[in-house]
Amino acid sequence: MIDLTPPFLPPARAAFQYPFESLRRAGARLVGGSDWSVSTPNVKAEVEVAMNRISPEDRSAAPFLPAEALSLTDALAAFTNGSAWVNHLEDSTGTIEVGKLADLVVLDRDLYAADRRTIGVARVLLTLVEGEVAREDPALERG
Repeated sequence: MIDLTPPFLPPARAAFQYPFESLRRAGARLVGGSDWSVSTPNVKAEVEVAMNRISPEDRSAAPFLPAEALSLTDALAAFTNGSAWVNHLEDSTGTIEVGKLADLVVLDRDLYAADRRTIGVARVLLTLVEGEVAREDPALERG
């Protein structure tokens, strides 16, 4: 973003890019997703960017418009129930509730306890699609 857009916009206009926190505060429903092949389809990396406003490719960079960063809770909501809502699937997916499809992943760390700058590298240990195991990391120990 820093290389491709701000050089071509007046600073006042560039400050309106990706105003996610402002939209959330105003009551907008946020929806997360990828515009692959322009950006990554890796939801963990997208959540990390939404929280930090820094590309995972250069975590030492200065945040892009840091006042527009989302909390982990708000970023996860955009990619779960927000995405379900925009796809008209909120009755069957997007939240963990009895009767819903149980499309879930189990990660190798507690995202709320993890370093927020490394959420994008969390490993997926288990993937459930409609409650059935679709992929399981051999490192996952089930008790």
